[in-house]
Amino acid sequence: MTKICVAAYVAGRVQGVGFRYSTQMQARALNLAGYAYNMDDGRVEVVAEGEKEQVEHLLTWLKNGGPRSASVTQVHTEPRPLQGFSRFQIRY
Repeated sequence: MTKICVAAYVAGRVQGVGFRYSTQMQARALNLAGYAYNMDDGRVEVVAEGEKEQVEHLLTWLKNGGPRSASVTQVHTEPRPLQGFSRFQIRY
C-alpha cells in the first residue's frame, strides 16, 4: 500500500454550507488524516493524507461537488510531502 498526501483547493459555494464538516466526515470514513480550512479568498483548502486509493476517492467526492449544500466550480490539486497527520480535523 502506498501513502500519499494531496492538497486540494476547492472553489465555488463552499463556505458557510457545512463543507468542511462534511469533508471531515467523508475523510474520516476513508481513514484519512489532514485538515479542511476556509481560505480568505473563499476557497476551502483540503489536505488529505493516507492510502492512495482512499485519497483519490476523497478527491473524486470533492470534484463531484462534495455535500449537497455546496456548489463546487473548480478543484485544483497538488501533491504534498507526507506530513504525519494523526487524524482529519477542521482548522480555523
